[in-house]
Amino acid sequence: MEVNQAKQEHLLALKVMRLTKPTLFTNLPVTCEDRDLPGDLFGQLMREDPSTIKGAETLTLGEMLTLPQNFGNIFLGETFSSYISVHNDGNQIVKDILVKADLQTSSQRLNLSASNSAVAELKPECCIDDVIHHEVKEIGTHILVCAVSYSTQHGEKLYFRKFFKFQTDEVFLEAQIQNITTSPMFMEKVSLEPSMMYNVTELNAVKSGEEEESTFGKMSYLQPMDTRQYLYCLKPKPEYAEKAGVIKGVTVIGKLDIVWKTNLGERGRLQTSQLQRMAPGYGDIRLSLEVIPDTVNLEEPFEIICKITNCSERTMDLVLEMCNTRSIHWCGVSGRQLGKLSPAASLSLPLTVFSSVQGLQSISGLRLTDTFLKRTYEYDDIAQVCVICPYMSNEC
Repeated sequence: MEVNQAKQEHLLALKVMRLTKPTLFTNLPVTCEDRDLPGDLFGQLMREDPSTIKGAETLTLGEMLTLPQNFGNIFLGETFSSYISVHNDGNQIVKDILVKADLQTSSQRLNLSASNSAVAELKPECCIDDVIHHEVKEIGTHILVCAVSYSTQHGEKLYFRKFFKFQTDEVFLEAQIQNITTSPMFMEKVSLEPSMMYNVTELNAVKSGEEEESTFGKMSYLQPMDTRQYLYCLKPKPEYAEKAGVIKGVTVIGKLDIVWKTNLGERGRLQTSQLQRMAPGYGDIRLSLEVIPDTVNLEEPFEIICKITNCSERTMDLVLEMCNTRSIHWCGVSGRQLGKLSPAASLSLPLTVFSSVQGLQSISGLRLTDTFLKRTYEYDDIAQVCVICPYMSNEC
């Protein structure tokens, strides 16, 4: 999904493309016998088609490659790579171009830009290119936020950003089973019983016509000291898929049920304990922004709404401190008592802040303290906001 926040025409154009390997172009060959009414018409059309293989026009796969048309699917553990290009479509030189790329997950906001310094100027028909990479370690909704700020020749500060949304829901589990006995055994059953929040799909068979055939063959024997790999795909159930805050903290994914027989027909069974996945660390408490304006005026207070979530298994007694930075200044009393917050509970907190520096500024300087354990949590670069001068002059 792509959303352009700016309503006005801009001199710069932002293009974002996910970097993935291309796929082979596929054809749908249509043939007929020579004595049929079309004769050799279909064959001639396929021979003239540049996407078919010469001499093997009836093959489904062709010689051409197809580039991806959208972000596609991104799986847990994959490295997400994207190409970002900012092109000057206007007829004038623009100055102080700053391009920022952030990845917003359900728990944090990551800066993926290779450089945070501004480009002095960009001539017409020239562009700024960047390639970003990120290893996906969380499931749920990810939003790539690309923000561009620049100045015109007349000193006017302009800003726009685009959002690209993609989902990472699937978890893959590989189980290795080894026969450590001195005789072969027949593997009668190897299945994964998922936890209550997941559905599971076994990836240990291939379709042969209307039937499925095991990847290990018809006779599922495991010789002494041999090892097999079983693969399963887990996906959140529909009622939990939209609750990223619930799914992200789930570490239990299910248990394996293994049934086998020895060469004399003796039956054995092993059921594992609940298998755990390595969930990313979110800390004891999470602070995120629910509401923040895209653009604000210089030295003019504006309101944001923060959401504080207790991710630990204990009750916290929280105190909020607001620390001013070089550009961000908080309004209100620091050291405010927020009270007790139960495990898995959250609260929304409206705050007022203003910026003394224009341009793209990071909201920073919040600090939470748990008075029970005397533990402090600091939050910087929570989000970005574009600060503009309401007076259109070269002084701004």
